[in-house]
Amino acid sequence: MTERTERRNSTLWGAGAGAWVVGVLALLVAFPLVARDRLPDRLATHWGTGGDPDSSMPFWAATVFPALLWLALAVAALLTLWRARRSPGGFAGSSWMGVTLGFTGVTLLGAQASIVRANLDRTDWRDAGSVTVWVVVTLAGAIAVGVVALLIGRRARVTVPPVAGPALEIPEGQRFVWLSRASNRWLHLMAAACGIVTAGATVAAMGGLAGLHTVWSAATFALATVALLACASVQARVTEKGLEVALGPLGWPARRWAADTIVSAWAENRTAMQVGGWGYRLSGLGTTVMLRGGECLVIRTVKGKDFAVSVDDAERGAALLNSLIGQRAK
Repeated sequence: MTERTERRNSTLWGAGAGAWVVGVLALLVAFPLVARDRLPDRLATHWGTGGDPDSSMPFWAATVFPALLWLALAVAALLTLWRARRSPGGFAGSSWMGVTLGFTGVTLLGAQASIVRANLDRTDWRDAGSVTVWVVVTLAGAIAVGVVALLIGRRARVTVPPVAGPALEIPEGQRFVWLSRASNRWLHLMAAACGIVTAGATVAAMGGLAGLHTVWSAATFALATVALLACASVQARVTEKGLEVALGPLGWPARRWAADTIVSAWAENRTAMQVGGWGYRLSGLGTTVMLRGGECLVIRTVKGKDFAVSVDDAERGAALLNSLIGQRAK
């Protein structure tokens, strides 16, 4: 991975973490305020083992306390991430910051939604409903988000040493690998915006403030989030098996070409206008994964189809592919 690509990945981690922090903070404060007219002056905030409420807080405290708790944790996590970025190899530790922010953010949002739902349309906090089911749902969601954040972080910190020497000649039987990544910050920001809307709609549905139409809206924005994330980053890898191009933070979906299915490879400068926009594009130039204008790795298959991906160090990747193709042709 080039130094420029690693800096870009680190910057995107910071931007994504910042958007998540602001979005969760806004939802934690806004959600109880939206339901203020349907809530008692004191809210049940703790339930005993029997499922009945046994403790309460004033409305203002129940609104502010989770937000302050989240803000304190988020500031500590972001400071840790900032320090990690300034240290050699520190980007590796950012995956645990993602796990912390993801797990805790979902937990607090789910808890706030559960509290509001339990107290909704009650005149006294002692009459609040049970939260057991929603606590289980919240913990399951928080664990899932934490696992995804950990997988993304592990994938992002994989590094590969550069190929030695300028000749790029591959001795017979020697193993090699070339790896490069690229990302688009605007697509990531759009995905973050859709993700925050998804979280808000989900919390509203959990809190009983919205009907079935909000559930469908949440599902629609969730699909948009997944689609945008899949088109917002890409990793290209050349090994003795051929070329693999993996999309999204988890490397899925992915396309693979064996060396004997590729006729040639080269580096070529392309722009979004040439290929019809950003993301996964089909045009007269073939298929292009366009995340930033400039250098692209392009291959032509035995079927006569071209595939291009915008990544750094494309010339070296093409040279390795051509060397591999030459070896297989002997």
